[in-house]
Amino acid sequence: MRKSFSLLQRHLDPTTVFFLGDLFDGGREWMPPGLANSDPRWRRYGEDFWVKEYRRFGNIFFNEWLRRGFEGYHADIHRKILASLPGNHDLGLGSGIRLPVRKRFNAFLGEGNRIDVIGNHTFVSLDTVSLSAKGQPDPATGRQGAVDGEGSNRDIWGPVEDFLTDINETKTRVIERASRSLFNRIENSLLFHEVLDIEDPLITKSVHTAYTPKADLPTVLLTHVPLYRAAGTPCGPLRERFPPSPKPGEDGKYLDNDPQNAIKVEAGVQYQNVLTPEISNEIIEKVGDVEFVFSGDDHDYCEVVHRGYTSPRGGIREITVKSFSWAMGVREPGFLMLSLWNPLDEKDRGHAAPSKDHGRNSEPKQEQQQQHPTIQTHLCLLPDQLSIFIRYLVLLIITLLLLLIHTIRDSGHANPPPYANAHVLPLSSSKPKSDTPPPSPQRTPHNHAQSNGLAVRSTGNRTRAASPMAGYGYTGDNSHTTTTSTRSLLHDDPLDERWNEVSIRDDHHHLRRAGGGRGFAGRVGEMGREFRRNVLFVGVPVVVWYFYLVRRF
Repeated sequence: MRKSFSLLQRHLDPTTVFFLGDLFDGGREWMPPGLANSDPRWRRYGEDFWVKEYRRFGNIFFNEWLRRGFEGYHADIHRKILASLPGNHDLGLGSGIRLPVRKRFNAFLGEGNRIDVIGNHTFVSLDTVSLSAKGQPDPATGRQGAVDGEGSNRDIWGPVEDFLTDINETKTRVIERASRSLFNRIENSLLFHEVLDIEDPLITKSVHTAYTPKADLPTVLLTHVPLYRAAGTPCGPLRERFPPSPKPGEDGKYLDNDPQNAIKVEAGVQYQNVLTPEISNEIIEKVGDVEFVFSGDDHDYCEVVHRGYTSPRGGIREITVKSFSWAMGVREPGFLMLSLWNPLDEKDRGHAAPSKDHGRNSEPKQEQQQQHPTIQTHLCLLPDQLSIFIRYLVLLIITLLLLLIHTIRDSGHANPPPYANAHVLPLSSSKPKSDTPPPSPQRTPHNHAQSNGLAVRSTGNRTRAASPMAGYGYTGDNSHTTTTSTRSLLHDDPLDERWNEVSIRDDHHHLRRAGGGRGFAGRVGEMGREFRRNVLFVGVPVVVWYFYLVRRF
């Protein structure tokens, strides 16, 4: 994910990034101090583990975002990364949410309910996992969540409900602030600089005119849980896991009801695939004029058009965004890229705002807005990481097989070592045995001079090395082995008869035991050593080059 997000920043250079929840796989289970998990499998995970995972998330996304900002690609104040929208894996769902868990999430990542003006569009983020507690029974008292009173779970869904109640006023203030920043207007309105009589009726009126924004920017809703739709509503051809089923006999058309291609309308412990119809209707009515909805939770792409809601374009288009991680049940992870185009004029009227001229040549409002879309979406797919790992494994197996074949062939054609079939020096004597015992050797002084003028080397400086095998060497007294051997080489001494008779077969036996012969065990050992050398010769440069590419790109 870190590499994918880094490449995303480098090549696409976005001005804003939204996360749609489920930032942590088990955030709802990693309890803060003072809370204990009822499931014994999660009791050993706590606040420290949550903080560790938060740092990991920050290293993957936040650090890369800040690094690109420091490089000067976007020096304006409009560059944002927003990860405050919670998911059911972050907090839980409905009545299963623990308030300390939600407070911790909001303290580190921001408030889940917020409004942002980006690209002259109003983005409304809504904590729908908390709002889902409305209508659910309180697990402690059994009372319905919609009951406003002591003992209900209003502490969970109440803040979201209050945010929806005041959302129009909040939108007005946010749009006003964004418009002032865009056109460099002053923060406060100018006051009248004049002296008024105490009896002047103007004194009872406001002495300043408040700025009222004239722009009604397109509204985009961000929610983790998708809006309600009828069971079997197809998600379209871009869904990975289950492509749509074509209509029989009609090319290019798909079934209107396709349960396999649709998001299942079901719920369970700490999850709910879609919102309830009541909560979905309440959100759309209170937010007002919603044109686009972007949701998460399902991990796969899904695109539907809600015709049953009031919308300036005749229907609300909702896109459920794919997971950014390949470990979430999809082979090809991805993200959704938005292109926003809604410039405002000096009257704060947007690009999509219809003309007020309704003469004969003017087009209806709906057709005119459809000709001027302000949002374009594009699904961007990331590499199939599992297929890449499978290719790596196949190439590794093929490489090892080729190296093994190469080693076996080289071992079969290699020439045997010279000591395997012949001896450089004679190793035995085949003189006939005699019953006469050999004479006792006479010690020779170290400085004894021979008749031919040659002197024997002193044994004090150099001694003959002991034979490594039992059949080689002299079997007499070790104290005069060197002198006797020297005399045996210089004269035809009868001491030669004291060398053991060693057969060629015994020599081959000892060589095979030492690993230097052509026996089966020796050949296998030599092939194993050669195979290891080949693997290191090929593998070390490949591993070094791989990690260089990982760090570089």
